[in-house]
Amino acid sequence: MQPPSPSGSSPPPTLETPALQRLQSYLRQPLRISVTDGRIFLGTFAGTDKPLNILLANTEEYRMGSGEMLEGRYVGQVLIPWRLVTKVEAQAQQDYGYASGSGLEGPMYL
Repeated sequence: MQPPSPSGSSPPPTLETPALQRLQSYLRQPLRISVTDGRIFLGTFAGTDKPLNILLANTEEYRMGSGEMLEGRYVGQVLIPWRLVTKVEAQAQQDYGYASGSGLEGPMYL
């Protein structure tokens, strides 16, 4: 007979579903997230919370300015509510940096 563990219980089982594994593969990867008001966030995926709000680090926010010009600003770390998200795009695996210019053009996102 084995002695009981120090905490008195066994560790909880891990839920390594294919969906969770895919989500984990995007950690520390660049994401482009579009929200309902037209803003676009470019940042490094840092995780989600239980309601699936998205946490981005080193984030830049872009919005359409006057004359269809993109205006961007650095916003740092942001938590984007899932209910506002219209599109999430991940950087293609073969690319290792943002495209030239605003970072919003090109086929680098899937």
